[in-house]
Amino acid sequence: MAESGKQQQQQQPRGRHAGMFRTGKPKETRKTLKRLYRYIERSRMKLLIAFVCVLVNTVAMLAGTYLLRPVVNMLTGGGSRQDLLRMILLMACVYGVGVFAQYLQAKIMIGISMDTLERLRNDLFAKIQRLPVRYFDRNSHGDLMSRFTNDVDTLGELFSVTIMQLLSGAVTITGTLALMLYTNVWLTLVTVVMIPVMLKAGGFVAKISRTSYAGQQEALGALNGFIEETVAGQKVVKVFCHEEQAIADFDTYNKSLKKQQMKAQFFGGIMGPVMFNIGQINYALTAMVGGVLAVLRGFDIGGLTVFVNYSRQFSRPINEFSMQMNTVFSALAGAERVFAIMDEPEEETENALSLHLKETESGVEWVVPKDNERYRFKAEHPQFHPEVVLQNVFFGYVPEKTILKHITLYAKPGQKIAFVGSTGAGKTTITNLLNRFYEIGKGAITIDGVEIGDIAADDLRRNVAMVLQDTHLFAGTVRENIRYGRLDATDEEVVDAAKTASAHSFIMRLKDGYDTVLTEDGANLSQGQRQLLNIARAAISKAPILILDEATSSVDTRTEKHIEKGMDRLMAERTTFVIAHRLSTVRNADAIMVLENGEIIERGDHDKLLELKGRYYELYTGMATLA
Repeated sequence: MAESGKQQQQQQPRGRHAGMFRTGKPKETRKTLKRLYRYIERSRMKLLIAFVCVLVNTVAMLAGTYLLRPVVNMLTGGGSRQDLLRMILLMACVYGVGVFAQYLQAKIMIGISMDTLERLRNDLFAKIQRLPVRYFDRNSHGDLMSRFTNDVDTLGELFSVTIMQLLSGAVTITGTLALMLYTNVWLTLVTVVMIPVMLKAGGFVAKISRTSYAGQQEALGALNGFIEETVAGQKVVKVFCHEEQAIADFDTYNKSLKKQQMKAQFFGGIMGPVMFNIGQINYALTAMVGGVLAVLRGFDIGGLTVFVNYSRQFSRPINEFSMQMNTVFSALAGAERVFAIMDEPEEETENALSLHLKETESGVEWVVPKDNERYRFKAEHPQFHPEVVLQNVFFGYVPEKTILKHITLYAKPGQKIAFVGSTGAGKTTITNLLNRFYEIGKGAITIDGVEIGDIAADDLRRNVAMVLQDTHLFAGTVRENIRYGRLDATDEEVVDAAKTASAHSFIMRLKDGYDTVLTEDGANLSQGQRQLLNIARAAISKAPILILDEATSSVDTRTEKHIEKGMDRLMAERTTFVIAHRLSTVRNADAIMVLENGEIIERGDHDKLLELKGRYYELYTGMATLA
């Protein structure tokens, strides 16, 4: 029983990818096609030229086939060698024009496809930059990457090949049918009778295929998400000897993808053979009836030859339609996943008052008045020390569960406010609200008397710098990573920021100094060095509000003291909020807020809280833990 339970447990997908093993067909095909058309219509002129090339190619192929009639009749009924040679040369010229038109059309469509995918990726990436932080908290990063790569790539073949093949097929069917009627009406009726059979069979298989391809894209996104998170957390996997379980979980995702792919490829694969065999039946019937007409009514051999070829050409586009449906369904499933991101509600970076910051001769002001008044900083630019107030704030990440309750505090200009408390008490949540990563449920947060909901998010965040426990550095030079805090900073300001953060000395010891290229996420630096660069990045932003969220918790005590020197200089003349597990780092705070279960249960400076002999006293003296 235990072994069976273990096996059953291993077969279940874990984590936030587990819910991604749903399947379903594209839900809004018509709407998706309209949105895709809006992307491709920007290349209207190129599309028109490509369509003309399709017409030329199709007409050339049909005309070349029809020229077989006089050639065959000359061979069977007699004709001069010169006439025969002229007809063959004419056929060669006609087919040559068709081949050139096809080459030109393919080249143009590849360009259109790449241009369209470029625009689509640009829009998707720009959209992601405008999404709120909560979206990334709730969605797998690997699945988002899959939408950028796998789902967008499925559209590449649709744009470069499939669209023109469908148009070419439609023109071929129309032209072939017209020439078949012109050649022989009775044989045309035999061919047309098979069309409903082809459509019925193709529609049945296509219906199942659509669902299968949508499920395949979902399973592929789930697998990519699991791979991305496992690779990113490989150290954790090894530390906890989780390799076997990771392999088992991967096997579950992989088998799910295999199941969806087999189903999609099977139904996609049988479409072609089904349509091909129906076409062969149609071809045989046409040849049989044509032979009877040739014997009984004197139908010319050249006409019969041409018609049989037209019969095959008539069924070929229908067969290609069925084959291309695999690409269409896969692309539509991918497009819906891409557009699902684009339809996500964006973060409100603007507000009803359109309140922004503006530099003036006298300082920095909130502009666009409310009741004909200006909101002005209380200090002259650039030394702005804002007053931050939280008044009876309530908040929950989901409506049914409140995380913060009755949070009231104020930080006067230049003060240092510290938050301590157990894990999950709500410390980081408060800093997320200060940055408007999430909107508060009840209450108010004001900066210099202005509610942050009335401040454009971009302006707010330009004035709030954060130093987090988890440092993130980008591939590039040390100089570029520091300058990330303010892109227009000069090289001198970069050096000054590094000195402020106590990072200058170790940077100069690197091989190329400030031009040293960092590997992904600064893997060629120590944890303490990465944190110092993180502090330098915050320093160069010159933001008047500073948030330090467990900035030294992942380094040793010696490195912590080195980092604290940089932070002390960074905190000078800034309104600062500090979260720390090591209580020694908050002793000199102007006020310490002790949180439990989302509420402030104690407040005061270090000495006052020790006198209370409450929760802070227990934590500081080691009588209780922060866990």
